[in-house]
Amino acid sequence: MSKIINYYEKFDEWGRLDREPIEFHVNWHYIKKYLPENGCVLDNGAGPGKYSMELAKAGYKVTLTDLTSKLVEIAEKKAQELHLNERFDGFYVADARELTNLADNQFDASLMLGPMYHLQEANDRIKAVKELNRVTKKDGIVFEAFMSRIRHVFSSLMSPENWKPNNNMDSILQFSESGCFNHADEGRFTGAYYYNIDEIKPFMEAQGFESLELLGSNVGANLTNENWNYWRNKGEQEVEKVIKLLIENATDPHILGISSHLLYIGRKKDTSTN
Repeated sequence: MSKIINYYEKFDEWGRLDREPIEFHVNWHYIKKYLPENGCVLDNGAGPGKYSMELAKAGYKVTLTDLTSKLVEIAEKKAQELHLNERFDGFYVADARELTNLADNQFDASLMLGPMYHLQEANDRIKAVKELNRVTKKDGIVFEAFMSRIRHVFSSLMSPENWKPNNNMDSILQFSESGCFNHADEGRFTGAYYYNIDEIKPFMEAQGFESLELLGSNVGANLTNENWNYWRNKGEQEVEKVIKLLIENATDPHILGISSHLLYIGRKKDTSTN
């Protein structure tokens, strides 16, 4: 995990969501749609807290965790700057596989929008989801992000030198089988795991969740800066219409493979027996 922590200590994750606003717009639209009206929310693997701040502004009581201590510090400072401290129950440096600071059935809803990107071992993925299940109340809603394997295959085909070692077909074919990606260049996005889309719902259901939605967070990923500039030059209303169209089509199963990031929404099942 040290390479992953080093990467996020240097990477501007807050700025990434500003640079790729469609992902944030789409996710936040569907998070708001499924959140309970009020309550306690966990933002697990929150990074610098982009979603946490919106949750706090919306009146939820938020607990924030992340593996990278620097990002937790940034999030705490952001909360102070925005005068949202009182809306937070805590800022914790924590591994998603072992949420030891958090109690069973503590949260009305839980977000995990990052940790599953970096768990290459199947047992670790199961541990993280079981922990998410443990800390979420019965019938609580979970929001979990995954990365699409087929999208990364095409990203590698289109920009092979940007995704070394996927700059040759043998490596791309190996990746398409394993889903594991370790960047050949230092300081780049690495230690990653990408999912086959049709495996996500069964995986989550096996860990005790009822599937509600699976959507593409950035189905507009194919739009280049030149494309966006065209629509921006036509005015803000046209841009808003583009974003609305992408939000409305985010749940279309036929285009999920376009999106590099996917959002799973589920409900914790009642597994108690009478």
